[in-house]
Amino acid sequence: MSKAIVLNEKFEKKDDLAIPAKFDDIHTHNLYIYVKSYLAALRANNAQTKNRSAVSGGGKKPWAQKGGGRARAGSKRSPLFVGGGVAHGPSNDKNYNQKVNKKQKKLALQFAINEKAKNNALYVVDDISVQSGKTKDAKAIISKLNLRDVLVVKDLVDENTFLSFRNLDNSYLIESNELNAYLASTFHNIIIEKNVLENLIKEG
Repeated sequence: MSKAIVLNEKFEKKDDLAIPAKFDDIHTHNLYIYVKSYLAALRANNAQTKNRSAVSGGGKKPWAQKGGGRARAGSKRSPLFVGGGVAHGPSNDKNYNQKVNKKQKKLALQFAINEKAKNNALYVVDDISVQSGKTKDAKAIISKLNLRDVLVVKDLVDENTFLSFRNLDNSYLIESNELNAYLASTFHNIIIEKNVLENLIKEG
């Protein structure tokens, strides 16, 4: 059974919190499907070329149908000519979105959270707040835990805590409703408020 590391208000280890055993039975494919869908949705889809119908000109037949010793041609807009249309080129109306149902999204997140717990990279604390709003105070938390990079998950982000974390290169602060499997799997460590984790476990 995986366990999260419970921290006290000074961000020192106090206890362990067990993750339900059923999280171990979730298949990794759920995470693969979600991450694939998430990245596909980020594609800009700007590439576009003009086919022969979109290229201007070509109203006149280039040369006579017969007698010239050349292959017959009907329009300069053909892909065979310089300046003609592109055959089978990319179009920006392509939809890269891949559907993932709610159950798979939930399973993917639970799998990612469980993996962090297995690797002793899931930290739980009652409250993540930096009232001073100073970056150095937020940095002190990360440095104390000696973390390479961290996803900080707070139930509701207040302005001072946001200001203190926003300039830290090795941390990313989000609210609980922004938490997803992609973010949870991208960062090496997660610090999460206890009530957020409990709600996630309860939903499972």
